[in-house]
Amino acid sequence: MTIGSLPPRYRISIDPVRCMECERCIENCSYGVFRRDGERILVNSRNCTACHRCIACCPRDAISLEEQPCDYRSHPLWTREAREAIYNQARTGKIILAGMGNALDYPIIFDRLVLDACQVTNPSLDPLREPIELRTHIGKKPAKLDLRRRENGDVELLTPIAPNLRVETPIMIGHMSYGAISLNAQVAMARAAKEAGTFMGTGEGGLHSAIYPYQDRMIVQVASGRFGVNIDYLERGAAIEIKIGQGAKPGIGGHLPGEKVCEEVSRTRMIPQGSDAISPAPHHDIYSIEDLAQLVRALKEATEWKKPVFVKIAAVHNASAIAAGIARSPADAVVIDGFRGGTGAAPRVFRDHVGIPIEAAVASVDAKLRDQGIRNEISVIASGGIRGSADVAKAIALGADAVYIGTAALVAMGCRVCGNCYRGLCPWGIATQRPDLVERLNPDVASEQVANLIHAWTLELAELLGAAGINSIESLRGNRDRLRGYMLDESLMQVLDVRQVGA
Repeated sequence: MTIGSLPPRYRISIDPVRCMECERCIENCSYGVFRRDGERILVNSRNCTACHRCIACCPRDAISLEEQPCDYRSHPLWTREAREAIYNQARTGKIILAGMGNALDYPIIFDRLVLDACQVTNPSLDPLREPIELRTHIGKKPAKLDLRRRENGDVELLTPIAPNLRVETPIMIGHMSYGAISLNAQVAMARAAKEAGTFMGTGEGGLHSAIYPYQDRMIVQVASGRFGVNIDYLERGAAIEIKIGQGAKPGIGGHLPGEKVCEEVSRTRMIPQGSDAISPAPHHDIYSIEDLAQLVRALKEATEWKKPVFVKIAAVHNASAIAAGIARSPADAVVIDGFRGGTGAAPRVFRDHVGIPIEAAVASVDAKLRDQGIRNEISVIASGGIRGSADVAKAIALGADAVYIGTAALVAMGCRVCGNCYRGLCPWGIATQRPDLVERLNPDVASEQVANLIHAWTLELAELLGAAGINSIESLRGNRDRLRGYMLDESLMQVLDVRQVGA
């Protein structure tokens, strides 16, 4: 052994006075941290992922967790993470996988943007007593309306209106596939979407029959692997989304390990049980904007032009030019996924080092579409790192029509963001297909919690609009006068097109 064992990242301790040896920690830990040894419960801290399942289930609060109890010699360049990555790859010769979103300490632009409020000459609105319109429509909008008055006085609309999704709140649930997450988790979020009057993405995992009752609230995804895609799948969705890229891993495809491809996942994805579901990096029929437009038209033809079609791209440096091309296709919305977007599994080097922040991407896309006079041709959905209602408001003020949330919905169901989704051992029953773990998540309770989260954020959004003197979410979209930058450099302020505080 040339490298030797590495220090544990966490130390789990059990208070012998408080512990009554009920063994709930042993039953609940799917990573094998606890085991019974005669009259004692022994702990192997090396297996701990800080999922907090043991702490949550201990009836006597006897378990405590300490992070990094034994660190390395401090060094500004050779951090613990850098050294341990080298140790692990020297030992295995493999790519390091990770779950969730970007884990590096990049500045969070949302936290350097503040929302403006009205005072005397332009008074604020009271959302408890005055109507605040949060409903929005996702899809193409006509530049103008042509009307004709009939002889009886009625007005006839002559302009054809493209199909739009009517969303009661500008907060939708992003794409998380069956396979990456459990069926109970997907059912819970589908129910929550229906309850909240919003929509949810299926991910690239097909559509399980248990989701059929909520199909009018589902956005079905066509990714490069085309898993589970057939005409029945396309017709069941309220909208269709073509996934070109993902914020957590721009430029590469997806990988669902064979351990997660159980019988039901196999049937839903239409692949052999136990086989790895590997999506290629590109769609092999898309190598230009023209190819993409052809697929959009094909999907619209297949569904008789009754459903809006979205295109999802990762936030990269030329996202605005790509979005402009998408806007000129028959597509109805572009989804931009920032580099803090979550994932079930991605190479850590991609998750932490590839892509750009959603704030900059949305602002540049909105500016490009406005400059070219085609902003009404397409809706913009922001995704990746939306943590609360303030982030929602700021994303819309920067130019988005609506947002996708993903990790936030998982956290509402109990996720502790331990980042080990790819291992399939999620002790909360979310990112796993193991039957004994899946049944830990009660979809009735989980759906209520996700719906509560969306409802709470919607209420807060109404309050923020009222404070800004705005009575409609449409009036907030792209309204950078409602934003001010704090401690942001001048070049970034120009990209965001936002003025400094005090200006």
